[in-house]
Amino acid sequence: MSIENKIMLITYADSMGKNLKELRNILKAHFKEALGGVHILPFFPSSADRGFAPITYEKVDDRFGTWQDIEELRKDFYLMFDFMINHISRQSFFFRDFVTRKDNSPYAKMFIRYKDFWPNGEPSEEELNLIYKRKPRSPYVTVKFADGTTEKLWCTFDSEQIDLDVNSPVTRKFIQNTLEYLAKRGAALIRLDAFAYATKKPGTSCFFIEPEVWELLEFCQSVLKPYRVEILPEVHEHYSIQLKLAEKGYWVYDFALPMLLLYTLYSGSNAKLLRWLKICPRKQFTTLDTHDGIGVVDVKGLLADEEIEQTKEHLYSRGANIKKIYNTIAYNNLDIYQINCTYYSALGNNDNAYLLARAIQFFAPGIPQVYYVGLLAGENDIELLEKTREGRNINRHYYTREEVEKNLQRPVVQKLLELMKFRNSYPAFNGDLNITETGTDHLIELSWEKGEYRTKLKADLKTFNFTITYFDPDSKQLKKIFYN
Repeated sequence: MSIENKIMLITYADSMGKNLKELRNILKAHFKEALGGVHILPFFPSSADRGFAPITYEKVDDRFGTWQDIEELRKDFYLMFDFMINHISRQSFFFRDFVTRKDNSPYAKMFIRYKDFWPNGEPSEEELNLIYKRKPRSPYVTVKFADGTTEKLWCTFDSEQIDLDVNSPVTRKFIQNTLEYLAKRGAALIRLDAFAYATKKPGTSCFFIEPEVWELLEFCQSVLKPYRVEILPEVHEHYSIQLKLAEKGYWVYDFALPMLLLYTLYSGSNAKLLRWLKICPRKQFTTLDTHDGIGVVDVKGLLADEEIEQTKEHLYSRGANIKKIYNTIAYNNLDIYQINCTYYSALGNNDNAYLLARAIQFFAPGIPQVYYVGLLAGENDIELLEKTREGRNINRHYYTREEVEKNLQRPVVQKLLELMKFRNSYPAFNGDLNITETGTDHLIELSWEKGEYRTKLKADLKTFNFTITYFDPDSKQLKKIFYN
């Protein structure tokens, strides 16, 4: 099934029901008309980071099911899979063989050895300071080989996630084989996770290094072209990178929208949001929430530094059950570029504010993605957070089938699903966007038009009241389908 301009769900295999089979049953029973696609977060055997340290891509984790379960999901939804192009598990066959046989391993050149990468075997302080770091530490792990020797290997993230040398022939073959395998297994779209970290060069930031990134993207795209599978490079950084990617025709993420929209709803001012909607890429997936936190770095330049800080302070003061300490070392959370909180709780668990945020997302250019917690207007899971002491788990609640069905009775979820069904079914969203200059800072009007189909969102950013109207060609009347 190919990509459609319909809302995509982001979910783990065991977050709505305990496995893929339960997930499919829940989605078919309750969300068939509200969703067009599903991004199943890594469902492969993994040694860390809830799937993002893949041991192999050729198997579905036994806890979740089998490839047949993936195939059953594909019958109803177009699917996105993850490929961690930057790293692989230290428990993988390739890395274990390298540790055992060292230079005699055919996979020795898959990994980035400090002694070979840096001209002097180690980075100078200046070179180290240049590196773009996700966490406040040097990006390496010390590995002990079977012969008793030790070496530093590049490691951007967790110690279980060993970086790959994407320039070596053996790694290129691994990338090709894996992309082809995932394409044959039913992916309509493959997300290149942590893509910008994959290109590294001494004396640089080792992050989105040009022109190397373009060659790597072209390679991945050429591998998948015969299968009609597309790629989505995942890059969390300044919005200008998304514009560069879009200029070359790639799908991108709108990671700026979450913070921009929070600022807009906190301040009641439309100017910053409307400026972005006018210039943002059109071939994109929009997000408000994901399995990670609400990105801060992505919005730099679209909001002034003081506006970003103001938004962060508002989040902590106006959000529900969110404290600064949850984003510190006390909760194993030192990612300095994001804030962990559900989007519903970021808006103070306010139904009207949350529904308006989703309405604006659905009227923004691109294909909307809705994270499973957001689909159910989920609050911060303080119990899971305290139990695991993992900051990101505040937004990673495990819903049983019974919990899903209970949440479906909430008016906010029912209204959200009504809005999602409209977004998926009304033809105007395949047409042109018009942004009306209202002349009033706290009002916003967005409209879509295609042929005789037209729909308009009118909202008050201070009261969170909004209406959506659309033209019905059959009755030749303007109708209102959603309001609060």
